[in-house]
Amino acid sequence: MGETAVLDDFFTRAMVAGIGVAIIAAPLGCFVVWRRLAYFGDTLAHAALLGVALAFLFELNITLAVFVVCAAVAVALLLLQRRATLSSDSLLGLLAHSSLALGLVVLAFMTWIRMDLMGFLFGDILAVSKSDIATIYAGGAVVLSVIVLIWRSLFAATVNRELAEAEGMHPERSNLVFMLLMATVIAISMKIVGVLLITALLIIPAAAARRFSSGPEQMAVIAGVIGIASIICGLYGSLTWDTPSGPSIVVAALVFFLISVSPIAALVSRRHRPAQGAKP
Repeated sequence: MGETAVLDDFFTRAMVAGIGVAIIAAPLGCFVVWRRLAYFGDTLAHAALLGVALAFLFELNITLAVFVVCAAVAVALLLLQRRATLSSDSLLGLLAHSSLALGLVVLAFMTWIRMDLMGFLFGDILAVSKSDIATIYAGGAVVLSVIVLIWRSLFAATVNRELAEAEGMHPERSNLVFMLLMATVIAISMKIVGVLLITALLIIPAAAARRFSSGPEQMAVIAGVIGIASIICGLYGSLTWDTPSGPSIVVAALVFFLISVSPIAALVSRRHRPAQGAKP
């Protein structure tokens, strides 16, 4: 009875959901940083709004619709990279802005639906339900399990694609799986920080962890710890100063990043980092 009452508290639910998203986002965020794929994350985040619009139009589950649209955009990017003469950043810009514009146009035509667009853009973590928490942790378990299975091949392709191919690690397949995992994370975390701030939650903790890590696995763990700390500090800051919860979480992550690039952090990392150990 007491545990149920605690879980019924909206702030506790928000904390539990946010911690789950931080843990899931950490390893993927490291690969985003290593591969310089921040714009790809933005592209999928923008495509998420089209998924929301289609979910309302066809009365589908929002998380499922967002995943399908994000996955379709990821596959479309792979196909266009093989056939088109445009550079990758041009293709990402085309897909990002086209999907965002399509989503807004579809929403504009649905005049019979009243929806909180700001909630989808910037998140509403304080409104998460028990079913949202179950979705986050079930989806997160799948994502983390797959990441463990493909970690070696995905990391090898990140460091040296040609060498990974020579060793028979199938980097193309690993890249496709990675993109689908990104789509999954964006779909299940959209309600936490919104489609416009998801990429920040992926990138900033990983970027902050880079200074303190001596290897890829360690960086993923530290990124998870920083992400969890950002969730906790952001939520308490939002509660204290009555600020929007999603942006407050991102601001907390930014503070941790600024600490990581400070002279004191540089001194600490030099003292504790072993002489060997390479990161991409």
